[in-house]
Amino acid sequence: MFDNLSERLERSFKILKGEGKITEINVAETLKDVRRALLDADVNYKVAKNFTDTVKEKALGQNVLTAVKPSQLMVKIVHDELTTLMGGETADVELKSHPAVVLMSGLQGSGKTTFSGKLARMFKQKRGRRPLLVACDVYRPAAIQQLTVLGEQVEVPVYSEPNNQSPIEIALNAIQHAKAKGFDIVIVDTAGRLAVDEQMMNEIEAIKKAINPDETLFVVDAMTGQDAVNTAKEFNERLDFNGVVLTKLDGDTRGGAALSIRTVVNKPIKFVGTGEKLDAIDVFHPARMADRILGMGDIVSLVERAQEQYDEEEAKRLQKKIQKNQFDFNDFLKQIQQIKKMGNIKDLAAMIPGVGKALKNIDIDDNVFKRIEAIIYSMTPIEREHPEVLNTSRRQRIAKGSGTKVEDVNRLLKQFDQTRKMMKMMTGSNMAKMAKMMPKGRPGLGR
Repeated sequence: MFDNLSERLERSFKILKGEGKITEINVAETLKDVRRALLDADVNYKVAKNFTDTVKEKALGQNVLTAVKPSQLMVKIVHDELTTLMGGETADVELKSHPAVVLMSGLQGSGKTTFSGKLARMFKQKRGRRPLLVACDVYRPAAIQQLTVLGEQVEVPVYSEPNNQSPIEIALNAIQHAKAKGFDIVIVDTAGRLAVDEQMMNEIEAIKKAINPDETLFVVDAMTGQDAVNTAKEFNERLDFNGVVLTKLDGDTRGGAALSIRTVVNKPIKFVGTGEKLDAIDVFHPARMADRILGMGDIVSLVERAQEQYDEEEAKRLQKKIQKNQFDFNDFLKQIQQIKKMGNIKDLAAMIPGVGKALKNIDIDDNVFKRIEAIIYSMTPIEREHPEVLNTSRRQRIAKGSGTKVEDVNRLLKQFDQTRKMMKMMTGSNMAKMAKMMPKGRPGLGR
């Protein structure tokens, strides 16, 4: 996502590198390139023009401090304007009723049903709510079954009436069911519809009027680019929705929808879908997205993902084992599994400032840990707890059992030993010694 735009913007800022001051000439040249980059990213033409006009006005009105280079100042102005363009402040859902009702709307194939499951999971696991999913798509074959399967995966009940062809009745009955059973959020998944289908648009309007939802969310596939913005505008005129959900932002999308949609419909982007897994959902933060577009990384989101996997009791237990030098392969395996739960490895690395660009043309396999896991799983319980018993014959057996080479096993054992020593030093706050123990040579298991 945004890779091409990021690269183009970086090239644009290079025009100002080496310049002693900002002038109308070099700003115009830079912003001409910026505008082209935005248009290539499928940003609405009027939005792109207004954006560059605003940046130009602010840039020419700035006195460049001696400690700040013109290119750095331009990046700062563009960052602030990108943040404003995408909404400025983070917009969360407002759920005041009991039960609160969220109505999902969108085009056919936009990923609305899957996102309903993701939203239910997020409310349950991250916010401690009791959600109920409601199957109101009575037209698409297997739609009810799809939502039922998603509900089972995220452990959220699904209300459905397979023999009822009235989405309004189903939604109203579901809300009464939620009140009776103590659910505090009702997520109503409706049928996908086309803006040109008058009958279907009338139906979604009628559903909204009948259930009076706290939030109406419009789900749109970000890969449809500028068409997504045009469709959002048409839906908003009929539904007056509260916010937008952009799905498939992990795909080959140029990002134009994310940059244009707020300006065109004057409604905030509230959530984004960043993958196929049911935990691939993020609250949309305009400032953090601007950071990513400009190659600044997103450390805050990275820390938040790590905190989601953080278990305080487990951390205390682990610290005691490290202090006693008892950190073993069972603990090592748990740490790997926690990292994997945080998401795609390349996406995580790209959140670290400067790393995203360095990894642009490097293929990082999401299964990078599989070989390490295979080696550990091929060990006996005694060997995992006491790596020091791993003599030559045991290592040969483990290599054979894991489908790897003895050299791979030896390399993992060496790195594990170095990791254990570093962790012990970290608990003692001895960072100077830790620096000397950093592994040398290439990281990970070689091929």
